[in-house]
Amino acid sequence: MLLLWLRALCRRFQHVSCRVSSRQVSRVAKANRAGWEETSKSSVKWRQLEHKGPNFTPAYEPLPDGVHFLYDGKPLKLSLAAEEVATFYGKMLHLECTSKEVFRRNFFSDWRKEMTAEERRLITHLDKCDFTEIHKHFLERAEARRTLPREQKQKLKEEAEKLQQEFGYCVLDGHREKIGNFKTEPPGLFRGRGDHPKMGMLKRRVMPEDVIINCSRDSKIPEPPAGHQWKEVRSDNTVMWLAAWMENIQNSFKYVILNPSSKPKGEMDWQKYEVARRLKGVVDKIRAQYQADWKSPEMKKRQLAVALYFIDKLALRTGNEKEEGETADTVGCCSLRVEHIRLHVPAGGQGHVVELDFLGKDSIRYKNHVTVEKLVFQNLQHFMEDKDPRDDLFDALTTSSLNKHLQDLMEGLTAKVFRTYNASVTLQEQLRVLTHAEDSLTCKVLAYNRANRAVAVLCNHQRAVPKTFEKSMQTLQKKIEIKKAQVAEAQVELQKAETDLRMRGDSKPKSFLQKQQRLLKLEEQLARLCAKATDKEENKQVALGTAKLNYLDPRISIAWCKRFGVPVEKIYNKTQRERFAWAFNQAGEDFEF
Repeated sequence: MLLLWLRALCRRFQHVSCRVSSRQVSRVAKANRAGWEETSKSSVKWRQLEHKGPNFTPAYEPLPDGVHFLYDGKPLKLSLAAEEVATFYGKMLHLECTSKEVFRRNFFSDWRKEMTAEERRLITHLDKCDFTEIHKHFLERAEARRTLPREQKQKLKEEAEKLQQEFGYCVLDGHREKIGNFKTEPPGLFRGRGDHPKMGMLKRRVMPEDVIINCSRDSKIPEPPAGHQWKEVRSDNTVMWLAAWMENIQNSFKYVILNPSSKPKGEMDWQKYEVARRLKGVVDKIRAQYQADWKSPEMKKRQLAVALYFIDKLALRTGNEKEEGETADTVGCCSLRVEHIRLHVPAGGQGHVVELDFLGKDSIRYKNHVTVEKLVFQNLQHFMEDKDPRDDLFDALTTSSLNKHLQDLMEGLTAKVFRTYNASVTLQEQLRVLTHAEDSLTCKVLAYNRANRAVAVLCNHQRAVPKTFEKSMQTLQKKIEIKKAQVAEAQVELQKAETDLRMRGDSKPKSFLQKQQRLLKLEEQLARLCAKATDKEENKQVALGTAKLNYLDPRISIAWCKRFGVPVEKIYNKTQRERFAWAFNQAGEDFEF
């Protein structure tokens, strides 16, 4: 009932929204589409690359003399290395992760490696450690920074800008381009996502000796900090990273790359979405083929067909092969085990339901009940026969064989292309269903967020409910109640004024018209607050940003904004508008993915 009332109320208020003018579009982006098409297949990414290298995290500053670490209730002076790691934990005391056993165990194990022999002899139980003073110290320091005088804040801002100008830009083929992440990651404790088994482990400080520099041979090689040297300097113009190092938690490379708003990154984004658009022309043929292969007498072909069905319809990732025990027990389509799937035999006219439950990328749990085709269900029954729970579901399939099959179906086709295609198509279809031209701006933005949410659910982009959610919702509900009372009061005043006018037989004076306008304005404000509350409630466990930035062709959103008169600022913030500058002059209001 609330949503029906909200829609009816929204339709009463029409907003004249600013469309993105062609002049603004040309000022935001001047991407040369023809040039991108010519260079998209080239393996050479650049001919000149010069930069200053990464900016390193400052050395650790010891705690003040008045801030103590306590063990078994007594102050204990730690060595510098052990104290630094202790501050990492102390800063996080207010976070839920520090109460998790896995986090605590991993932290304590890595912390002891940084201790001296004497400290390891004394500190044997984490439960006896008291980080309260450390935690309080950093809270006070953060508060002091927040309340700095305007002059000091301006000085810090100028220092940050100076650093940005020195390290935050490179010269790429004669053009000055902005770098995305020119600072190395500071040391700290790994949090991960979901219930990651490595949470709490120590992320070590990145040193120049860990860093590989990538620049052109004729450029000035960046100087390492005094007393240090680079691990390696190379000139590889087939990649777009400027510097790289291996982090110690997952043993994976981290890269310094260009800012998303840079021209080369824009070109890569455009190419990604164009590949997904090419899939649109062959997807029906691909679906018809894998449906036919469900009946194949060859086991491998049937497994391939069912796996492709999962990738297409459920947006599953392929799943990378990894050494056993090396990382978290995360799986994708090819690495699904029998224990990850349950089949619910149809009963009472219900469809064939498959229940999937496993840890996906970043240890985010994927749990879904999905109705599937009868042949898919029967094949899954066959795949699971005479297997133990830990056995592979698709035992005749590997990630490499699936990837090769995708390439055979269409050049450049991957599971991610399927995700991008299905995400973009879902957004476009949902926007078509949910958006009404007569709706107010508030309702149109709500419709967009709902369409975005449908994509996030498809791609399993979850998040934990924010700790501040309940408090912020209570504050919002109070505002709604206050606004409702103001609306009711304004309605009474208007009704009283109407009665007085009828009794006197007068025409509507200025005061009466003002009361009408006040009521309309209050009802409009109430509609916005109710829409905000609805949106907040529906999004509390869904992360909208990942899909919006990585899987949704921005031209769909920009075209929708133009078509329905929605300011693009309502959909993309400044940073995002800079990132998708290339899309503005490619997306007319009639753009179709």
